Amino acid sequence: MSKVKLPTPLPLQQFARCVNDAHRPADYVGDWPEAGRVYAVRVLPHVRTGQLQVHVLGFYAERPYGAFAAHRFEEVADVWLN
Repeated sequence: MSKVKLPTPLPLQQFARCVNDAHRPADYVGDWPEAGRVYAVRVLPHVRTGQLQVHVLGFYAERPYGAFAAHRFEEVADVWLN
C-alpha cells in the first residue's frame, strides 16, 4: 500500500521522498530518483489502469515514460501556494 495520496486541486505543491530506487529498467533513458532524496512531485492516476504514478517535477525521461510507481515514494509534505 502506497503512502502517496491522490492529486488534490491546485495551487498545491506536493513533496515526496524516494524510498526505493532499485530495479531501474535496462531500457530506461532519463533521470532516475535516488533513495532518501526529497523531490517536488505531482501524483496522477495512469490513464488506462487508474493506478497512481509519481511524476518528479524537473526530471527528463525519454523512454519508456517519465512516471514512477507510487510504491517508490512516501509523502513528505503538501505546500499550499496561495
